[in-house]
Amino acid sequence: MGSKTLFKWPKQITNSLVEQLIQAEKDIHKAVNIFDTATAEYSNGFRHDHNTYGLMIYKLVTVNQFRSAEGMLERMKHENCKVTEDLFLTICRAYGRVHRPLDATRVFHKMEDFQLKPTQKSYLAILDILVEENHVKRALAFYKEMRGMGIPPSVISLNILIKALLKNDETVDSALRIFREMPNRGCEPDSYTYGTLVNGLCRLGKISQAIELFREMEQKGHSPSVVTYTSLIHGMCQSNNLDEAISLLEEMTKNGIEPNVFTYSSLMDGLCKDGHSTEAMELLEVMVRKHRLPNMVTYGTLINGLCKEGKLREAVEILDRMRLQGLKPNAGLYGKIINGFCAACSYQEAANFIDEMVLGGISPHRATWSLHVKVHNKVVQGLCYNDPPRAFQLYLSMRTRGISVEIGTFDCMVKCFCKKGDLHKAARILDEMVLDGCIPDEGTWDALVGGLWDRKKVREATAILLAELQKKNVEAES
Repeated sequence: MGSKTLFKWPKQITNSLVEQLIQAEKDIHKAVNIFDTATAEYSNGFRHDHNTYGLMIYKLVTVNQFRSAEGMLERMKHENCKVTEDLFLTICRAYGRVHRPLDATRVFHKMEDFQLKPTQKSYLAILDILVEENHVKRALAFYKEMRGMGIPPSVISLNILIKALLKNDETVDSALRIFREMPNRGCEPDSYTYGTLVNGLCRLGKISQAIELFREMEQKGHSPSVVTYTSLIHGMCQSNNLDEAISLLEEMTKNGIEPNVFTYSSLMDGLCKDGHSTEAMELLEVMVRKHRLPNMVTYGTLINGLCKEGKLREAVEILDRMRLQGLKPNAGLYGKIINGFCAACSYQEAANFIDEMVLGGISPHRATWSLHVKVHNKVVQGLCYNDPPRAFQLYLSMRTRGISVEIGTFDCMVKCFCKKGDLHKAARILDEMVLDGCIPDEGTWDALVGGLWDRKKVREATAILLAELQKKNVEAES
């Protein structure tokens, strides 16, 4: 499993020494080597204990070496070393961290093989992992299993159950029923219960119910957290209740709860969607004054809103601020700015940002690819009218980068270069158009033939006409 290099041990080797050395080693292979060479000292009286095994398991799951970590449990069992519930939980939580809830459940059930009876702590950990990973049906079945094993309901378990039932519309009523029945089960709802309900209801668009519970929460003396406030502000913005969202922001600051970057970003998003990008910019300044650093979502929201309102200079300023902060704009943000300049018919500015994006090594990914195909084609077509050489250069760049050229772009370029008398480029573009599987229409052929006639290249024009006529005759006969 590790390096074969032997570790030199002193005559007197102790578990605490082995533990210290493994703890200090950052390289997992070297840590395993220390553990293995210590194992080789078994003949001299040393034995690994719960602590050295536990530390090694923790180190292994930290670097996602789950099979090796589970193997450690088997070794402990074989050596009659005490295996505890916490060791199993370490592996289960690590599986949850990498979104493998079924493996977490499998390891949980392996406790029986080690004569361990899971406690409420383990059941709650697995229940939470299943809910976080949206395995709602499994989570509900697991909750029933937990109750069947005699684990009593608690505020924590009911909070997790409510969270699971708020994942979709069909089970919202069940979540609210459990919430109302909590006091009868000896479990008083806490601030986390209310926060979970507010967040879930907002996510499902049930803002009025969320507001009612939020006010009930305050009346019961539970203080809403920044997460609860943010959920409600985001929900209000999504349902166009901007005035209420702004009032809630003021209320939370009065109550001594500082908005975080997500709070500000949610409100900015609502303002931008409602055409109030100037107010969103003002909110950005408030945010910065309060030493809350904007993130990619904040900047993206502002750039999108400003571009939609045609405020391109301000959008470019935001892009510059973003770079000064050390954040690298992605292809999606560039696409929004380029599209904004296209909408303003500023195709040369749009081309400048395409060049900047390419020089920065920024490529569109799957989610933004279709947007960039559309925008690139739009820019080439726009440049044909005022800067044909640059249109041709961008066209070549598109082909090099695998960005599809639309039939309208081919048509526009052929006509553009025919009109300029550059028949060599026109013929090349037409040839590449056919190679790409785009069939030129009558207008494209007319433009090229007309250009050839204007240059008195009668023979070439006649040959093209005859070829086209022959093709049409073949199609008619077939």
